[in-house]
Amino acid sequence: MSRPRREPGPEDLVRAARASGVTDERLLRALQATPRSAFVPASHRASAYTDAPVPIGHGQVTTQPSLVAMMVAALGLTGDERVLEIGSGHGFQTALLARLAAYVVGVERWADMAGQARANLAGQGVENAEIVVGDGTLGVADRAPFDAIVISAAFPEVPPPLAAQLRAGGRLVQPIGPGGQERVELYEKSEPGLVRRRTVALAYFVRLYGAYGYPPTAPFEDAG
Repeated sequence: MSRPRREPGPEDLVRAARASGVTDERLLRALQATPRSAFVPASHRASAYTDAPVPIGHGQVTTQPSLVAMMVAALGLTGDERVLEIGSGHGFQTALLARLAAYVVGVERWADMAGQARANLAGQGVENAEIVVGDGTLGVADRAPFDAIVISAAFPEVPPPLAAQLRAGGRLVQPIGPGGQERVELYEKSEPGLVRRRTVALAYFVRLYGAYGYPPTAPFEDAG
């Protein structure tokens, strides 16, 4: 007698993260406890626990979950940090960060996407994260300094305002490249400035738009 087919779930994403080299048990537990199905459009919930990007509108896709885990793991969060996230999408990575750090502020370019992320986070009872709408390359100066910054869009260099808002000893992860073929790099803030520590992964990301990125194709809305 054949066994009933198991429905995909968070454990599949945990397995994919482990296979990608993620060993941080706090992060793996957060991945297990955060339902990705609550952070993707209803039309794509059937594939929420596949280790693959999901379209979310405006020509954007979510980051592959195992890659999210690799990038977050590189930040080395221990629980007390203030984290800046650039490119919040529908809030899945934000929710993971909120389980691992004390406070998270995410910057999202699109107001409707930011609104969806806020609703998704509220639906999961996340209270230590906020989403603002605006130019991610400018960061959020009035919330700085940050202990960690993660950027989910590509540009050939780290925007200077983001480097300036990272505290000494803090870590920053960003896809470095033109958009479409990147090295995801880990940097650490030292006295002279950012120091590259290692390449986290090779990946494909959308471009980072803004005053210190590529020229935006549409105006940014005021943060709210």
